Amino acid sequence: MLYALPRALRPQHLCKGLLARSYTSDRAAGGLEIQVRALEGPDQAITEILMNRPRARNALGNILVGELLEALAQLREDRQVRVLLFRSGVKGVFCAGADLKEREQMSEAEVGVFVQRLQGLMNEIADFPAPTIAAVDGFALGGGLELALACDLRVAAASSAVMGLIETTRGLLPGAGGTQRLPRCLGVALAKELIFTGRRLSGTEALAIGLVNHTVDQNKEGNAAYHRARTLAQEILPQAPIAVRLGKLAIDRGMEVDIASGMAIEGMCYAQNIPTQDRLEGMAAFREKRSPKFVGE
Repeated sequence: MLYALPRALRPQHLCKGLLARSYTSDRAAGGLEIQVRALEGPDQAITEILMNRPRARNALGNILVGELLEALAQLREDRQVRVLLFRSGVKGVFCAGADLKEREQMSEAEVGVFVQRLQGLMNEIADFPAPTIAAVDGFALGGGLELALACDLRVAAASSAVMGLIETTRGLLPGAGGTQRLPRCLGVALAKELIFTGRRLSGTEALAIGLVNHTVDQNKEGNAAYHRARTLAQEILPQAPIAVRLGKLAIDRGMEVDIASGMAIEGMCYAQNIPTQDRLEGMAAFREKRSPKFVGE
């Protein structure tokens, strides 16, 4: 039972909930702009969110942002989700950023509300209790890169991925968490350079500076990063799910405070894991020289 931590440190909603749904992207036919799919077979317990707004290159408009927020709110209730993977259904693009055409029609007050919603979306992704992976097979610019930065791990196609916080080239600045998450990923000086210049990076360049965890050569289908992301997710699946979630929590909360406070957070997370069945199973499997069978309890 996960009740020992202070409220602010608890992994959120580790109870059974949503059965992953499948959506279509044709709004003219009454569908939605994302698909949510629980994978099967060796990928069981991996859930993917597929962004599929081809005419706008997956630009983050009000509808897409709302659908992503709704999906995340439901998925975080589903204890069966062990890894959440973000991908694109539009070849050559992950997410082109905020929908500037839509924003042009907004008043200043409406823009402020929309930016707050974008920030809320990125925070929901960052705070998702299970590990999250972004599969970047194409362009991830502005808000698209901010979405990828909100994920725990990033995989990119070496040549076809193009990443950058390009807001300054549009007279803007990153407004959905980029100015905070990029320095934590790359360090302050390099983050400033990329934001000040609006530079675009290939997947290979992004790997060299630590912006992504892995790169892969692109395939004919244009989804090589997605397949590499699934392989990475499969490496996470055999591990104890509560320990993984608490490990994520300890890292994320620990990064926000000084090292002494971070050690205290780690200690509370460690203590939270002690009474779990999975810890006992892990110890038993070690003694018996067999693979553990974790159940997430």
